[in-house]
Formats: sequence, structure tokens, C-alpha cells
Amino acid sequence: MENKENGKLPNFIKETAETIDKFASILEKFGLDIITKIGQTNFKINTLTVKIDELSKATIDVKALMPQLTNVIENQKILEEELDLIRTLIQRSEISIHSKEVEQNAVDRDITATDKKRAIIDQFKTLEKNLEKNDDPQPVIERLENIKEDIFVFTGGHRILYEIGQFSSKLNGLENLTEELKEKLKEKITFWINKLSVKG
Repeated sequence: MENKENGKLPNFIKETAETIDKFASILEKFGLDIITKIGQTNFKINTLTVKIDELSKATIDVKALMPQLTNVIENQKILEEELDLIRTLIQRSEISIHSKEVEQNAVDRDITATDKKRAIIDQFKTLEKNLEKNDDPQPVIERLENIKEDIFVFTGGHRILYEIGQFSSKLNGLENLTEELKEKLKEKITFWINKLSVKG
């Protein structure tokens, strides 16, 4: 009887030891899994931190480039104005043929130039006066186009031609002239007259 009980005890101890070993193995594996997960999490956090730092630096770089981009946009606008003027010159190059005939008599040319300039300035002033009693944009557009034609004939090409064309396009399609647009046009007329006065 004692032998049987004595035989069971080693078996129990052996089974217990095996169970403990298995449990320890499970705990070890579980612990390794946790350590692996923590390591992966730390790696992801570090990667995200690096990416956030890079994004922050990139944002700073983009902000630093803003003044240069503004300059590029401004230069592009100037180039567009110049290109528009060149297109106008090319489309109406036939008019320049007549200037050769005018060059034959310098005195006549000077008198004609002065008269043409005065006539254009008078047109601008008449347009400015008519703005007070006229809300219809169509006559204003037509007058601006006529003035534009006369300026081209007179100068052979001037930078204000583009501005006049742009303002005329802005009025196109409007039903009425607002007071704000009238005031803006008056300012532009003064500016254009001054610019034209410098010519010749």
C-alpha cells in the first residue's frame, strides 16, 4: 500500500513539473510576444515621429518659398501683359507701313502726333464726363475700343493698350455700371492720360 502511494508521488511531482514547464513556456512565449509588440509599437512611434519632423521641416521650407513664388506669379503677370502687347503688334502690323510715309516729313509728323495725342486725351475726358449720366456699359466699351485703336495708331504699341482691353473685358456682359466701377474707371483714365502724356 505504501509502495503504491510512494509510486504515485513521483508521478505527481513529474506531472506537476511538466505542467509548470509548459506554463512557464507559455508565459515565456507570452512575454516574448508582449516584448515584440512593444518593440514594434516603439518602432512605429519612432517612424511617425521622424515623419512628423520631416513634415514640419517641409512645411517650413514651403513657407520660406512663398515670397519667391509670389515673385514668380508677379513676373508671370508682367510677361502675360508683354505677350498680349506683342500679339496686338503682330495682328496690326500693317498699320506700321503707313508710319514710313509719315517719317518723310518730320515737321508734319510732330504736328500730327501732337494733334492725335490731344484728340485721344479729349476722348478720355469726354468719356469721363459721360460716366456721370450713363449707367449703360456698352457705349463705354465702344468708346474704350475706339480709344484703344487710336492709341495704337498713334504709338505703334503702348502698355496701356493691355490695361484698356482688360477693363473693357471686365465691363463686357454687365447690365449696369456701378458707382464703384465708375470711380475705378475715372482713376484709370487719369492714369492712362498721364502715361500717354509721357509718349512723344
